[in-house]
Amino acid sequence: MSDPTAYLLERAWVDGAVRDDVLVRIDEGRFTSVTPDTPRGHSRHFSSVATPEERRDTRLAGDPDKDQPGHHEPVHLSGLTIPGLANGHSHAFHRALRGRTQRGRGTFWTWREQMYAVAQRLDPEAYLALATVTFREMVAAGITCVGEFHYLHHQADGTPYDDPNAMGHALLEAARIAGLRITLLDTCYLMAGIGRPVEGVQRRFSDGDVDGWGERVAALRGTDGARIGGAYHSVRAVPLDQMRTRTASPLHIHLSEQVAENEQSLAAYGLTPTQVFAEAGHLTEWNTLVHATHLTDDDVRLIGEARAYVDFCPTTERDLGDGIGPGRALHDAGARLTVGSDSHAVVDLFEEMRAVELDERLATRQRGHWTATELLQAGTRHDSLGWEDAGLIAVGCRADLVTIGTDHVRTAGTGADEHTAVFAAVAEDVTQVVVDGRIVFRQGERDQLGRDLATAIDRIWEPA
Repeated sequence: MSDPTAYLLERAWVDGAVRDDVLVRIDEGRFTSVTPDTPRGHSRHFSSVATPEERRDTRLAGDPDKDQPGHHEPVHLSGLTIPGLANGHSHAFHRALRGRTQRGRGTFWTWREQMYAVAQRLDPEAYLALATVTFREMVAAGITCVGEFHYLHHQADGTPYDDPNAMGHALLEAARIAGLRITLLDTCYLMAGIGRPVEGVQRRFSDGDVDGWGERVAALRGTDGARIGGAYHSVRAVPLDQMRTRTASPLHIHLSEQVAENEQSLAAYGLTPTQVFAEAGHLTEWNTLVHATHLTDDDVRLIGEARAYVDFCPTTERDLGDGIGPGRALHDAGARLTVGSDSHAVVDLFEEMRAVELDERLATRQRGHWTATELLQAGTRHDSLGWEDAGLIAVGCRADLVTIGTDHVRTAGTGADEHTAVFAAVAEDVTQVVVDGRIVFRQGERDQLGRDLATAIDRIWEPA
């Protein structure tokens, strides 16, 4: 049985606007035609929980193109369909922390110790199981591509596995199984803090120096569904003299997530983290700054002039008490916004998109900083992850389709447009997901996914 090669979308976000009755045709995983305002009558209704028999391709009776190869009866998808969402920043193993780090008071730094406890427990087999269900949860939320910021590399004592990239290969395989594309942002992590050697579980993260990191990463290979990128963990974890080494694009970095990071950077270099990254030659339009929460006016100017990507992760930033970044100021200066779920306190890019606006309302006590269109563009940007051919329902682009039920309790009566997607929908309103032309999720699969998540995460926490 093959997946449908044509869909008639009841409503779809195309060219920055929601259009009715959009007929899309797909060949070899890409859109070959996109036609709004198509007359109805030559399509089958398709339930996202349809049986394989109901999904079987049939010829399109009465279609003038019916004799052309690859033209089949389009399947009608009810609801609002948007391009695939791109999760710009993920640490898959953090998913095991959800609900387990909320007791008592604390800071980012106390949370980090709990995160390290999970990192200590994982080996390639356990990581494969955990990452697979985490990526499946992303797919169920409409995410078709993930940027996996990967620094859990070696055995518990820092010794490389027989395959030095065993943990990275586990992540690549997990994404393949889950059905989404991945950019593996293999991460350089060399220091516990500026001037301090790695200690404890951090030994698992370090390759000794930037050359050792580069040599290991060079052995990784991408595929049509996976790309290899790089990351510097932060200015705390990579000294400036090591950061000067050129790396492959795309390149990401945690930047000014914490006030303490800024203070350490100023004390060591007399520079803000943004200025350190610029001094190293990496503040360019190809690179992504994750969080960018505590910035000076000059930092905002530098980032904007470089047209760098900035990845906000509001649900993590609020969960950890990090703060609210200057999103609109960065955008107005020239930066390009993306969003990510980071620690997976929530896996819901609809929530991340609207939180960019809602958090800024709290910080300023004013509404209307971002339009729904701007936020949806941020949520569907795949180019910061090296996939310039995704994120649009357009001819030649990768055929990703995320359908939102518009008759659900949360979405009913909201207009079935971009405002529905950004300000009303949640992950559970996704009814179907198509990645590169293949159906990878239908809403009836959520119950089993929940059971599989529980099994994988419970195993992580079993007593040693």
